[in-house]
Amino acid sequence: MKILIADDDEQILRALAITLKARGHTVVTARTGTEALDTAIHAHPDLIVIDLGMPGLTGQEVIEAVRGWSTMPILVVSGRSESWDKVDALDAGADDYMTKPFSVDELLARIRALSRRLGPVEATGPTVAFGEVVVDLAHRQVLRAGAPVRLTPTEWRLLEELVRHPGTLITRETLLATVWGRPSTGDTGYLRLYMAQLRKKLEPVPSAPRYLLTEAGMGYRFAPEGLPEGSSGAPAPADGADDDGRASR
Repeated sequence: MKILIADDDEQILRALAITLKARGHTVVTARTGTEALDTAIHAHPDLIVIDLGMPGLTGQEVIEAVRGWSTMPILVVSGRSESWDKVDALDAGADDYMTKPFSVDELLARIRALSRRLGPVEATGPTVAFGEVVVDLAHRQVLRAGAPVRLTPTEWRLLEELVRHPGTLITRETLLATVWGRPSTGDTGYLRLYMAQLRKKLEPVPSAPRYLLTEAGMGYRFAPEGLPEGSSGAPAPADGADDDGRASR
């Protein structure tokens, strides 16, 4: 198994690398948060062991970025022992948390447990491209024809949920629960508004979307290959209309 160790403490980094290599693992290392994220993207580790307090990006920021495109196990090993530090790291996407100082045997046991429990890593890859648009899930950036596109936090969460599940119908209820935290069918106006904004920023013709598609009466689907030009795909709902085409009151 390939393991990324990210820690700015040179002694801990060296000791963990020697220990894990002795157990047959391949080890890559990083000393800053920025280096950790770049290594996660390009080295494709199976598991990450990361400290929270690093220069550049913090450990939590790295975890959040990685979770934008990968489910690889993440074990935090940190000197921060307060409960809120643990809660924040786990909420950001870490799978387990150990405090320093720690025993090597416990670390190895936790690595074994994570590898057994989570199974194969699923990832969409750090970038998703469609049309002139490139979505960088790792760095949470969007480019269109090479130029940055500014998205609001809500627009980003909605786009991320769609592009992480290409070709899959995502119901309105699921999107409302994931993005807004309230799966009420009465709140579909939020979806219509933000989907319209995303289409204006990302679709070649917002009124006839090719990539961010409406499934009438059900939800939305991201089509990475896009509908052919001039196809009869479902048009975007008009302002004031529900996803099934009925006028809203």
